[in-house]
Amino acid sequence: MPNRNFLLYAVPALIWGSTWFVITFQLGVVDPLISVVYRYVLAGVIMMLYCWIQKLPMRFSGRQHFFMALQGAFLFGINYWMAYKAEEYIPSGLMAVAFSTIVFANSILGYLLMGKPINRGVIIGALFGLTGTLLIFSREFFSMAFSDQILWGAGIAMGSVLLASLGNLASARNTAAGVPVIQANAYSMVYGAGMMALLGLALGKEFVFVWTTQYVLSLLYLSIFGSIIAFGFYLTLVGKIGADKAAYALVVIPIISIVLSTLFEGYQFTAYSFGGIALIILGNLFALRKKKVVKVA
Repeated sequence: MPNRNFLLYAVPALIWGSTWFVITFQLGVVDPLISVVYRYVLAGVIMMLYCWIQKLPMRFSGRQHFFMALQGAFLFGINYWMAYKAEEYIPSGLMAVAFSTIVFANSILGYLLMGKPINRGVIIGALFGLTGTLLIFSREFFSMAFSDQILWGAGIAMGSVLLASLGNLASARNTAAGVPVIQANAYSMVYGAGMMALLGLALGKEFVFVWTTQYVLSLLYLSIFGSIIAFGFYLTLVGKIGADKAAYALVVIPIISIVLSTLFEGYQFTAYSFGGIALIILGNLFALRKKKVVKVA
C-alpha cells in the first residue's frame, strides 16, 4: 500500500480494534441502551454540524430518509445495543472476533436480499473463520461447561453481527440511490439515536448520566473516534483504493482487540487463541480477495 494511504489504513484499524475494549468502560451504572443513545446523539450532532458548516446538500426524498432511518436502526442503533449487552457476558476481544465474521454475513445476506453473486473465496473463508472462532471460544465453552453466561453472550454477539450486516446493506443501498456517505451517516446516526431513545422510554429505562472521567472519556472516544473519525478515514481510503483493498483494515482488528483483552481483562491467550486468530485472518484474506463468483440457481 502506498505510504500516502498508510494512515488511512492504520487509523480505522487501530480505532476499531480498541473500541470493543473501550466499550467496557461504558458498562455499569448507565444502561447499555442509554449509552448507545448518548454515543450517537453526540456523533450525529457533530456530523450534522459538519454538514451545515460545509454547506452540504441535506434535502432528500421521503424514501431516501426511510432507508437512512433503516441504516440508523441497524448500524447505529440496535446492533450496538446488542454489542454492549454481549460484553456484559464475554470479553471484549471475543466480541471483536465475533464481529469480524461480518464479512461473511455481508456476502450471504447480500445474495439472499439483493441477489449479489457469492464469491468463492467467501465460502472458503467462512469455513476458516468458523473454525478459528470455535478455537478461540473453546476454552470458554469447555472449561465453563457451556454456562448460560457464555452461550447467552455469544448469541447476542452474533445477533449484533447480523444486524450490523443488514445496516451495511442499507448503507450500500443508500449509496446506490445517490445519497452521499457523509450525509447518510449524519442522518442515520441521528435516526438511530432517536429510535433507541424511544425504545428506552418504552422499556422504562432511566436516562441517567455518570459524570466520571472513565465514562465521559470513553463516551467521547467512542463518539468522536469510533463513530466519526474511523469512518471518515476508512471511507476516504475506499474512495482512493477501492472497497476490496480497504477492507483489509478489518483483518487486524481481532488481533488488536485480543491483545487489549489479554492485557487489561485477564483473557488468557493460549495456543488455541493464536491458532484461531490465524485461521480468522486466513479466512478474511480468502473472503476479501477477488475471486470468481458462484451464481447460485
